[in-house]
Amino acid sequence: MAAACPCRPIAPDTAAARLLGALWFVSVTTGPWGAAAGGGEETLKCEDLKVGQYICKDPKINDATQEPVNCTNYTAYVQCFPAPNITCKDFGGNETHFTGNEVGFLKPISCRNVNGYSYKVAVALSLFLGWLGADRFYLGYPALGLLKFCTVGFCGIGSLIDFILISMQIIAVHPGNTKEETWKLSLVLSPSYI
Repeated sequence: MAAACPCRPIAPDTAAARLLGALWFVSVTTGPWGAAAGGGEETLKCEDLKVGQYICKDPKINDATQEPVNCTNYTAYVQCFPAPNITCKDFGGNETHFTGNEVGFLKPISCRNVNGYSYKVAVALSLFLGWLGADRFYLGYPALGLLKFCTVGFCGIGSLIDFILISMQIIAVHPGNTKEETWKLSLVLSPSYI
């Protein structure tokens, strides 16, 4: 014969109180208050803040190139401000309590290097002189520019396609080109120079 269980049923109010007490204990010992009381966790770097704990300014855009002003190596940086009453380590490594008006870190954003080229000029060249390949020479693609010149813009179809692609900013400046290199190369390859 099996022994009878000496257990008594627990009242629902008592079970809920015990469960809430256990949850409170777990949250206090593992949450931010428990870590701060134990001294086991360091202050976060401002770069490691979660979305909603900071706000970043919009980058300044160059009107001619349509890219951020400080774009280098396909990266530009924008100023980010931690929310008020956030404490984190700024880019100097100093633990700072922010009020919402101080720059906490610089967030990298991707951009295209345009080396001072203007999309407005590229679109105008494509529209009026695209059949001569002037747009491709300007953007740093001299081989395609010469090919377009020799084929009269691929019989006009290539000029139309390039005009659409340049207008939509799908064709960008050739990486690593500067204006000086492109103009020197276009002078050497142009038929009027020969």
